[in-house]
Amino acid sequence: MKAWEFYTADFLGEHPCVLVSCQARIDAKPEVVVLGCRTMRPANEREPRANELLLDEADGLDLKTLCRCDLLFMVERSRLGRRRGIVTPARRREIARRIIQGLAIARESKGVRSTLLTITRGIRRFAASQGR
Repeated sequence: MKAWEFYTADFLGEHPCVLVSCQARIDAKPEVVVLGCRTMRPANEREPRANELLLDEADGLDLKTLCRCDLLFMVERSRLGRRRGIVTPARRREIARRIIQGLAIARESKGVRSTLLTITRGIRRFAASQGR
């Protein structure tokens, strides 16, 4: 199991999710943090909202999937089922940005913009160190 992989999860019903815990937690703890997603069937496709990101075949998914970036879930690793794919590096950065915005970590002020840039740089360095 690796960070940024998609799984089918059994929480609040069966849904796709993105594993966003750091690798150290994934390896050591029974609980991990995921973002909930929703598969869009052709009949119910829509544009993503500000707190969502659209993921698709480029990420290894069969159908377009909305990833909700403003609500994190802690789930038991044992509740994660089939691996479905992995988020592309460009979309990882976008998910991280939307998590920061969706959780009100960032506000439009000079000091917070600097903090946001620092967090974003850290995320990029981490992604690069993982070879992704």
